[in-house]
Amino acid sequence: MNLRKWGLVALGFAVGVTGASPAAAQAVRIERSGNTYHVAACPRGNPFGTARCFAHVVTDARGNPMNGKLSPNAGTPGGYGPADLRSAYNIATNGTTTIAIVDAYGYSNAESDLATYRAQYGLPACTTANGCFRKVDQNGGTNYPRNDTGGSQESALDLDMASAMCPGCKLVLVEGTSATFGNLATAVNTAANIAGVTVISNSYGGGESGSQSYESAYNHPGKAVTVSTGDSGYGVQFPASSPHVIAVGGTHLVRAANSRGWSETAWSSGGSGCSSIYAKPSFQSDPLCTTRMEADVSAVGDPNTGVAVYGPVNRQSSGWLVFGGTSVSAPLIGGVYGVTGHTPTGAASIYANKSQLNDVTSGTNGSCGGTYFCTAGVGYDGPTGNGTPNGTGPF
Repeated sequence: MNLRKWGLVALGFAVGVTGASPAAAQAVRIERSGNTYHVAACPRGNPFGTARCFAHVVTDARGNPMNGKLSPNAGTPGGYGPADLRSAYNIATNGTTTIAIVDAYGYSNAESDLATYRAQYGLPACTTANGCFRKVDQNGGTNYPRNDTGGSQESALDLDMASAMCPGCKLVLVEGTSATFGNLATAVNTAANIAGVTVISNSYGGGESGSQSYESAYNHPGKAVTVSTGDSGYGVQFPASSPHVIAVGGTHLVRAANSRGWSETAWSSGGSGCSSIYAKPSFQSDPLCTTRMEADVSAVGDPNTGVAVYGPVNRQSSGWLVFGGTSVSAPLIGGVYGVTGHTPTGAASIYANKSQLNDVTSGTNGSCGGTYFCTAGVGYDGPTGNGTPNGTGPF
């Protein structure tokens, strides 16, 4: 496990379900990255057979969401915006394909919150009326699940990151009835069958045990299925450990006085590891892990270098927030695939073109005897995979 400072506080803002009793609020860990406090949007300790989202909301020391504006009257939200992220990862074109976002639970204000984010940054409108935005339940219909604040925050983050990297892409939000692996697998298969979808972004995960019966839902040749590697440091998560997905780790991203203008290290809480279940895909050749190794690629995930999002602050209202977690990096990489419109099979093209990535060579996410399983270094490593985008070549 990585080293972090923890606190416990009784909160309901990020874990409450609309209509739930006050008892539904529970103790939430206040986590710390550098001088930045944050909490997981979806509570830790999820039951067997379920997944949890990996979004982290930046808060004050008491766990209250920070106003995402730099100051009460500031016109610019805090956190990295689209121009920052596209600069950091050298993305210059806008894309035209369709990205599906798979998340658990409902999000009634998805379209209106997305409109606020896109308008703030001058991105083209993406609405139901103009055919850009669509929302469906896990079976492709309109029987939407109940709202959940943490799930809605995750969905807001995913929609905004896909928009940031691929402003010209259409977006489909596929809402799983709950966070069981079965419901999420159904939602992924629904997403894959929606006409025009070339990318399916998944920002959630759970333990590998018992996951085998759901793995086939993530095998969609010709679709870029991106998956977050987790937020608990060194340790394997499913579905990121599926050989058929693109497992996306997290980094700490800062501006730098170098030719790129940015610098990255491994985020200390991003996931990585060697699967205990799934076979090694043919495109991987790292020497110590004989099975599926994650991650494949990475992007910003540290809440201490978080991104701007417009989404639910609580059950009643939306506002500007700052987010971190590998829930940032998975839809961000999905957006890069959206820009290319390519139809990959797993992460093979990333490994074939890894020289075109930004190699992340320092940082660690846990204790693994100094091996690449949890320690970033030159070339492939678990926390950051083959590196971060430097243009669209490997995608």
